[in-house]
Amino acid sequence: MTDVVSPSDVSYPADGFALFPDRSVVALRVNGELKDLATVVSETDAVEPVTVSSPDGLAILRHSTAHVLAQAVQRIRPQSNLGIGPPIEDGFYYDFGVDEPFTPEDLKSIKKEMERIVRENQRFVRRVVTADEARVELADEPFKLELVDLAGGPGSGADAAEGASAEIGAGELTIYDNVTRDGSTAWKDLCRGPHVPGTRMVGNGWDLTRVAAAYWRGSEKNPQLQRIYGTAWPSKDELRAYQERLAEAARRDHRKLGVELDLFSFPDEIGPGLSVFHPKGGIIRYEIERYMREQLLANDYEVVNTPHITKGDLFMTSGHLQWYADGMYPPMKLDEIVDAEGNVTRQGQEYYLKPMNCPFHNLIFRSRGRSYRELPLRLSEFGSVYRYEKSGTLSGLTRVRGMTQDDTHIYVTPDQVEDELVRSLEFVLQTLRDYGLNDFYLELSTKEEGNPKFIGDDALWQQATETLRRVAEGSGLELVPDPGGAAFYGPKISVQARDAIGRTWQMSTIQLDFNQPERFELEYTGPDGEKHRPVMIHRALFGSIERFFAILLEHYAGAFPVWLAPVQVVAIPVADDYAPYLQEIVSRLRKAGVRAELDRSDDRMQKKIRTHTTQKVPLQLIAGEQDRAAGTVSFRFRDGSQTNGVPVDEAVERILAAIANRTLVDTAEHLSDTAEQLA
Repeated sequence: MTDVVSPSDVSYPADGFALFPDRSVVALRVNGELKDLATVVSETDAVEPVTVSSPDGLAILRHSTAHVLAQAVQRIRPQSNLGIGPPIEDGFYYDFGVDEPFTPEDLKSIKKEMERIVRENQRFVRRVVTADEARVELADEPFKLELVDLAGGPGSGADAAEGASAEIGAGELTIYDNVTRDGSTAWKDLCRGPHVPGTRMVGNGWDLTRVAAAYWRGSEKNPQLQRIYGTAWPSKDELRAYQERLAEAARRDHRKLGVELDLFSFPDEIGPGLSVFHPKGGIIRYEIERYMREQLLANDYEVVNTPHITKGDLFMTSGHLQWYADGMYPPMKLDEIVDAEGNVTRQGQEYYLKPMNCPFHNLIFRSRGRSYRELPLRLSEFGSVYRYEKSGTLSGLTRVRGMTQDDTHIYVTPDQVEDELVRSLEFVLQTLRDYGLNDFYLELSTKEEGNPKFIGDDALWQQATETLRRVAEGSGLELVPDPGGAAFYGPKISVQARDAIGRTWQMSTIQLDFNQPERFELEYTGPDGEKHRPVMIHRALFGSIERFFAILLEHYAGAFPVWLAPVQVVAIPVADDYAPYLQEIVSRLRKAGVRAELDRSDDRMQKKIRTHTTQKVPLQLIAGEQDRAAGTVSFRFRDGSQTNGVPVDEAVERILAAIANRTLVDTAEHLSDTAEQLA
């Protein structure tokens, strides 16, 4: 929504310029559809202004900047072929078919050319064309021609590739001309629109960020293109703020911190997307899992375990082989028996690494007769799964090929569904808060009408979707629609969490599934003595342990709360004479379960302090003659502050309290707050 209002003296028909002379307005929403500001409307149309700072306005600004980029590239390299250039979160990209990859020097030249185009203030002018007309006008653009051909008619090819909806909409085909002040067309592109009125509105709040390789339409069978990424904002100040956020994100990058803090690695000998956790990373992971297991058992979940591979028939029953095969590793053909003459006496079977745990849990449910008195039945597993992600999509621990999911499947009677969903959502939110994440909103992912990927009865889909909607709205959190984002078997709620620097991460998912119980013929005996079909709830709190580890690492920038820190306490003697005194305290802490160490290296005390501060150890205990004589220690914290002369018993109590309360201790004040809680 916006506070921009239309002048009272407008006469109709009128275009957006007359209706909304405010320069912050870049487009219109006419009868629910986004349109260019030049669109002429009547008095009966429902018209809303779209400001540049709104989500739709930002997307339009970024897509318009992508067009400026593409025009600049073709001015410098006229033989470049145009791919797709959609807006994305915080920016845009454009794909190009070029003979030689872009260099950093190329980017400098492209940016200068973009600045010229912005100053020229070319108008974005929309034209409707037929498919045949588009083929003639785009005869030298093979990728654009492919999109037109895939459309098979106006607009029906919008899902031909990621970002293709920016080129081909749900209706007519359109080309946008960049028109100069003298009325000539400087450049054109197949595009759905809308756009800002002219290139000058792109202003100076934009930048090009990087170059990457990308396969046309996301397939390794297609030509490899050069992708230029950029960002665009309404003002230079907003651009600078974004660049500062990027710099902070780079400092927090879990891949960088993983090396600096010796937490995990991806050895080439194992393969892409397959991680190993080092001792310090392993203990953090252990603590993450340990606390989660405690919460599961305290909330009436049953712990199960299933194998890593299975015969393919299981995934045929579940539907994964029909709808998810591209994301699975190829099969292994096993168990074939061949006689001495080479004749096959028993056919082999195809085994698959599991991409999901749910089919296995269905078999556990089905292993014996079930009564309604057993429901809800909550089966939970830290199950390792394997997904064949394309190598270009792998990204540290956030996108891997081998992962461990904290996977829960809950089987309920139809009248238990809503209460169980409420309980599951509350469990998820409280547990995430315990790990230090507190800022949430929800997404409701629904099916896309007409898409054959989504299986099952439409009425059940609608019932499941509305149930999830009621539960989400009842939480009091903001609810954002995600049309088409459902799993193939049912809609879902996903918890979106904002981290310490405001980035959003998809965390937990809760999916409602009427289809899997049907496919596996799951039944329970009801109070009437008859067989009934349960409803299934899929719930993953972390998504995967690996991804959650990465998110927490970046959220805390490696400076974990005491309970998660790989080394919780390091004792540093002022001189070697005081090491035995500190060793007694360290031994006492270790007996209490604290991960405490004594630094007996030959380094000077100040160097030891710097080393352990760099390693983000939350608590350093320092002792010299005065402390030994008084039976005290001094605390030093990650921010450099210090608390001196704390009696040993009190120091131990404070440390144990900080661990038990899952406290983030960076300063002297943080530990003082813990002491006050003790008092």
